[in-house]
Amino acid sequence: MFPAFEVIPAVDMQDGEVVQLVGGERGTETTYGDPVAAAERWTEAGAETLHLVDLDGAFEGERKNAPAIDAIVDAVDVDVQLGGGIRTAEGARDLLDTGVDRVILGTAAVENPEIVEEISETHLGSVLVSLDASDGEVVVSGWTEGTGLDPAEAAQRYADLGAGGILFTDVDVEGRLDGVRTGPVERVVEAVDIPVVASGGVASIEDVRALKDAGAAAVVVGSALYEGSFTLATAQDAVR
Repeated sequence: MFPAFEVIPAVDMQDGEVVQLVGGERGTETTYGDPVAAAERWTEAGAETLHLVDLDGAFEGERKNAPAIDAIVDAVDVDVQLGGGIRTAEGARDLLDTGVDRVILGTAAVENPEIVEEISETHLGSVLVSLDASDGEVVVSGWTEGTGLDPAEAAQRYADLGAGGILFTDVDVEGRLDGVRTGPVERVVEAVDIPVVASGGVASIEDVRALKDAGAAAVVVGSALYEGSFTLATAQDAVR
């Protein structure tokens, strides 16, 4: 899935615009314009993968940003992973068959773990299970509901069901530009033999290096890139 450590720009969408939320809370967003323009900007800067999230879909269960996502898939020639509002195996397969390289399942995988196995039967390695953690437990429905699940134990279960990788987001530091916490990432990395993509809190090149050293296969970066804390090229050079 990730032959070498990757720095993956995030293109989170809400109401047709790129946004970054603080701590996953609606109403905290900073907007950054047109999603297609952002996607093209990051691919031109050297991104090998784009991380797309339909935030309206994550919060409401409906993929309201589908037109922008379709336009991005048509516009770029890099891997695209997509999450937010994907609730059924059929919906996931449709996306995978029309140009999305990996689907990210959060709420759907928690509510129905077998969906991971079902999709993997026809699209091996294409499911990235999103384990978003706050206060040490997995949260769902746009980070609004606790599940009582331990992230490392949940990761093991999804690996056994055929997940191609785990997307681990540390919600407590997400969007704050205050730095990462490597401990929670290391716990998940140690629990599974599949790639773990880390997300949340990246504020500096040192954070990117720290997540690589923690064993992550890739890191998703949002606010730090949009705010110019460092460039994508600088981050890539730092972990080569």
